[in-house]
This record gives sequence, structure tokens and C-alpha cells, in this order.
Amino acid sequence: MATDLWSPTRFAAHGDVEIAYDRFGPGGGVPLLLVMGLAVSRCWWSDGLCQAFADEGFDVVRYDQRDTGASTRFRPGERSGSFTALLGTGTVPYTSEDVVDDAAAVLDAVGWDRAVVFGHSLGGIVAQRFALRHPERVLGLVSCDAPPSDMSWRDIPRYLHLGLAARLATKRYPEGHDGDVAASLAVAKLMASPANPADEDAARERIERGLDAGPRDLTALGRLLRARWHGGRLREIGAPTLVLHGQDDPVIRTAGARATARAIPGAKLMVLDDLGHDLPPACWKTVAAETRRLVAA
Repeated sequence: MATDLWSPTRFAAHGDVEIAYDRFGPGGGVPLLLVMGLAVSRCWWSDGLCQAFADEGFDVVRYDQRDTGASTRFRPGERSGSFTALLGTGTVPYTSEDVVDDAAAVLDAVGWDRAVVFGHSLGGIVAQRFALRHPERVLGLVSCDAPPSDMSWRDIPRYLHLGLAARLATKRYPEGHDGDVAASLAVAKLMASPANPADEDAARERIERGLDAGPRDLTALGRLLRARWHGGRLREIGAPTLVLHGQDDPVIRTAGARATARAIPGAKLMVLDDLGHDLPPACWKTVAAETRRLVAA
């Protein structure tokens, strides 16, 4: 594995918030910023996929979103495992614009004017919004396993599989390190397609490398989900766009990907067979090549 090719963790400053990031390999090539999904660390981007990106000529940087991983955590003592914490009613101490601008802070820290922005799951929503808020900084947009960022609450049943989300939110695990690992591993297994099940050893290694409360910190999840967005609509995106989606995604319905692709002018949609809400080895070369083709076009 290419674990030793990651740089030491560095931090980008965005006001009082520090965003943890690292870089794959020596740098050079087309800038590619990876944005991971809800409440999981940047280590969920597998080394193998990042190597495939590097082989396609990309300079890969990944980061932890705020309230996640090694980045600034808000109200850390408020951790809760109850489903009501996920729904939440309190005031969120930041906006979705703040979340999007964290990505801009990482670009600044790395020294990039522009990059291809590749987001997975909630990271896909952040990537879409980055293309709206900072269009001059986007070489290309890849939205993977994500619904439209401008959907309304009424659209949620159309685009999300709510049953699995409820199961994950209410499942109980022991307190402490072993419970956190078990919860994260359960998420990795449930996200995968039966045709390409999760490699438990590889998933456990990634989880251990970037372990925090992760999927069990429902209060932090709730803050990220409830942060308000006041920006534009997908039809305003002008960047070259690729929309990727796993045919067997148990979290986001393919209708969500199709709606995203319809809304963004000129977007290309690829629905990948035998993939769930993850990026297993079977798709690495395809995903990397299609991302490079997006920039070449």
C-alpha cells in the first residue's frame, strides 16, 4: 500500500477553524481536491484510488471537513448517540457557506489557484456548492453518490433511502475505541454493494488510521446536515461536470444523481454497475480515467 506516500498532516486556517489535510506523493500534476462525506475522516479515501488518480497525472490533496477527523470540532463534549441528536433543534454555529469556504482555505494553504474538486456523498454536495460559490477556482467538478445540493426537504424521500439511515442512527455499540471501530466498520460494510463487498481488513486499516467518533457522533452529523445554504442553484454551474453514482447505492437513489446531472448544464452522468455508496477497487481505474477525461475535454 502507498500509506507512506502521504505527507504529514498539515492545517489550513479558516478564521478560528483549522482544517486538517494531507497530500499524496511528491506533488505536481493536475490539482485534485478530494472531499469526503458525512462525519468520516479523509482516511476513508483509499490509497489505491489515490494512486490511480496519481497515475492519471493528478496531484491529490484530501482534507477533513470541520466537525470531522483532525479538523476543528464544535462542542466536542456534546457528543450523543441518539437519533434525536441527528435531527437536532439547536442553532448550528456555522453555515454551509463556511463549510464550502473550508475547501477554499485548503486550496490557499496548498498554493493552488484552481483544482478539480471531487466530492463523495455529503462531500459531493460540498463540491457542487464550491462550484457555485467559487467558480473561478474550479477546473472540473465530480459529484459522486450525492443528491442535488439545491434539493428541498420535500425531495428527500425521492432521493434518499431513509430506512438505512435510520438503522445506522439507532444501532448501539460499546463505548470507547472498540465501539468506534465497530460502528465505522459496520458503516463500511453496509455501504458496499453485494457484488463488491467491503474488504474488512482494508476498511479497518483506514478506520484505525483516521479514527475519531465518526458515525457515532450524531450531534456533529446533525450540525453538518442542518447548516443552512444561502447560495445559488445547480443550473448556474459552468464547470465541466461528471456525476458518478453506484447502481446499488443503499443511501442515495439513482434519481438523485440523474436530477443533479439534468440540472447542471452539460454534465455527464455515469451510473456504475455493481457499486454501492463507496469506491471499491473494481472502479478505481475507471473513476480516475473518467476524472482525467473530464479535464482533458
